[in-house]
Order: sequence, then structure tokens, then C-alpha cells
Amino acid sequence: MNDSTPLPALDALKNQAKRLRARLAEDGDFLSHSETLELIARQYGYRDWNTIHAACGNRPRTPVAVGAQVSGHYLGQPFTGEVIGVQKLSDNGRARITLDFHEPVDVVKFDSFSAFRKRVSCVIGADGRTAEKTSDGQPQMILSL
Repeated sequence: MNDSTPLPALDALKNQAKRLRARLAEDGDFLSHSETLELIARQYGYRDWNTIHAACGNRPRTPVAVGAQVSGHYLGQPFTGEVIGVQKLSDNGRARITLDFHEPVDVVKFDSFSAFRKRVSCVIGADGRTAEKTSDGQPQMILSL
């Protein structure tokens, strides 16, 4: 098994097999869908389709991946940014993420002073929201998924 290459979702793997099958058919090489699924599995370093399916099909996905461009609200302030770190925490889709905002976000609502943040880390659920709330009851982080 190849643990160094991150696995795409099952739908993405199946789409890769469909594209491979269509491309091979253009060249006159006709394979069944199951044969192309087996080829995709071997390309990722797995013995067969059942093995790769078990490796990626039974684990919950985190809502974002490293390099993703995201937007949402942090402490009530709108932002856009890039995901620069993801650490899966549990089997229910929770993950610790680190975001680098495109523009610093003022995390203070007082007129008398400001505190800007360019990079933040938080724990989000599968819905892209933190369990921690602000004083007005809103999640500290809300990603637009």
C-alpha cells in the first residue's frame, strides 16, 4: 500500500477510471470499467480496487484540504484565505485547520483599538463550523463550503 500519496474521494477515483477508459478507447484499446478501476488502484500503489476502496471509502472526509481557497466568517468578520494545514482529529469529520487570510482580519469589534490576524488555527466539524462560540452565540469560525 502507498501511504505517501493522498487518496482522492471514491467518486474522483471512479471518474479517473472513466476518463482512462475513454482515452484508451480512442486509441483502440478497449477495457471494461472494472479493468480500468483495477488500473487506477495499482497507480496509487494498491493491490486491487477492493483494497483502495477500503482504504479511502470508509474514512470520513475533512471539509477542506491543504491549498484550498476558502471564504467565510471568523469572529463575525468576513474573510477569504488559503488552507495551509489540516490535521484530522476524529472519525466524525473534525479537523484542526490553519488558515492564511488574504487580508488581515480585525478580530476586535471595539472602535478604540484593533487587533489584526493574518493566520489562525481552529477545530472545525464536518459542517465547516467550530464548536466554540462567540459571546453572541455564533461559531467562532464559519467556512462557506
